[in-house]
Amino acid sequence: MIKDQLLAIKSTLPDHVTLVAVSKTKPDEDLIEAYEAGQRIFGENKVQEMVGKWERLPKDIKWHMIGHLQRNKVKYMAEFVDLVHGVDSFRLLVEINKRAEKLNRSIDCLLQIHIAEEDTKFGLDEEELNTLLKSDKYRQLQHVNVVGLMGMATFTDNETQIRREFKHLKSIFDAIQTENEQIKILSMGMSGDYKIAIEEGSTMVRIGSSIFGKRNY
Repeated sequence: MIKDQLLAIKSTLPDHVTLVAVSKTKPDEDLIEAYEAGQRIFGENKVQEMVGKWERLPKDIKWHMIGHLQRNKVKYMAEFVDLVHGVDSFRLLVEINKRAEKLNRSIDCLLQIHIAEEDTKFGLDEEELNTLLKSDKYRQLQHVNVVGLMGMATFTDNETQIRREFKHLKSIFDAIQTENEQIKILSMGMSGDYKIAIEEGSTMVRIGSSIFGKRNY
């Protein structure tokens, strides 16, 4: 079932859109089924769970940290994480840089932008984003690569609102991309809204329940 659902979704994605299979709470055997169907990028939202899976599962898997990340957890995943989606503060970026420097590597990051009307979502606003990218302190960070933006729309059935929020994030993305050529990824869209996100310019979607079924809590 996982294989069939994964391949069905992949068949609908444009070539320029990367699929992150959100495997949080799922057992290793579910990930292996997706892996054997060709999936290599998996997203986790808890560092401890991701570390365990990294230790047990094939080493050519690319692990994306997609949840809210606390600074004191960065050290546990700095050795292997491929992309951090939710960098929502400069202090977190500094911590990732520090841990990556100790390992003599660079870690790719997406800056999370707050676009939803819900107060529960984390992220920078447009002014904070521009201030960060233009600051000398940011330019001194040699071991993080900010390669794009990420955002989550409001959890609602109102497609007009969702589309408006994604459109807003795309406009921010376009504006900063003109001055920052390394900005290439726009991560927006999950199981319930990824088709709208792609229509509005997403290049990376995070899909979990539509592949693996409901979460195990």
